[in-house]
Amino acid sequence: MSEINAQAPDNELKEQWELVNTPLGEQWSGRTRYAAAMYFYKRGELSPEVLEVYRLCSRLDHQDPLSIMRDRGIGKDWMKRMGYRAKP
Repeated sequence: MSEINAQAPDNELKEQWELVNTPLGEQWSGRTRYAAAMYFYKRGELSPEVLEVYRLCSRLDHQDPLSIMRDRGIGKDWMKRMGYRAKP
């Protein structure tokens, strides 16, 4: 396997991580986060319930999907991975 092919999965993971962390409020950011969330879902790293929150937020660029997950009591592992800290 060439070095380029060996690095491709790591590069893809890095790119998708950046996309799922697209800042709130940027145009099309909700759709960008949802597309990246689908990548993590297909890898088995995201539950269907968490993916559904990203889907619901996909047209709402300013909506924080992590706060919805917190309110619903789902995705605790994902929120921790995202570095989410609930506001006191």
